[in-house]
Amino acid sequence: MIRASIKLLTVACAAALPLLASAQLTGNVSMTSNYKFRGQDQDTGKVSAFKPALQGGFDYAFGDTGWYVGNWNSSVNWLPGNSLESDLYGGYKFKAGEVDLDVGALSYLYPGNTSGNTTELYGAATYGPLTAKYSHTVSKDYFGWAGAKSGSGLRGRNTGYLNVAVAQEVMPKVTLKAAVGFTRFSGDIRDSGVPSYMDYQFGGAYDFGDGLTLGAAIVGANKKDYFGSVNKARVIATLTKTL
Repeated sequence: MIRASIKLLTVACAAALPLLASAQLTGNVSMTSNYKFRGQDQDTGKVSAFKPALQGGFDYAFGDTGWYVGNWNSSVNWLPGNSLESDLYGGYKFKAGEVDLDVGALSYLYPGNTSGNTTELYGAATYGPLTAKYSHTVSKDYFGWAGAKSGSGLRGRNTGYLNVAVAQEVMPKVTLKAAVGFTRFSGDIRDSGVPSYMDYQFGGAYDFGDGLTLGAAIVGANKKDYFGSVNKARVIATLTKTL
């Protein structure tokens, strides 16, 4: 399944390359040593820290209007019968004085097992090196924890995620990054015994030029007594090419 998802991602990225001649369309391809989402490993088939994933996507901006749409994909291994995460999103960016604002909607899709499908609305504010973003679940389904498709009968709607991040260039081509996030599950999920939790990330990135960057970070989350090794802190390296 993982090989199939890698082939699918490669074909999708290759098909998008001819379109990148437009200044409004940008793309990206990455290889990471471990894909974590909100501090949790997205490959539960291995216990080792090395769980490589191929990732890539594109963003299309509608001129100077502030409106945009995009798609991002990654190989994953946490849902039975599924090896691909495909995200679709769209939103609007604008300024309020010196603050950059971004509002939109995002759907996480898992074509091999739709019980993981989740839709969120988000809003973000960036001031200098600091960004705060809040995501709010509007679908009944929430990453297999709840919803009609999961068969649990629970509702994932109103699960919220708050993330505060800072990124600061400390010398030419070197940027240090840190972030902390908090997931507050819906009442149905919490009542079933699943605890809300915090995640964190500390690291940096080096810009080689021509859109090529190498990042390294320590990423993890608390509540390991409940979630197990998926919340364990990992040293993750990611090589990204922006097109």
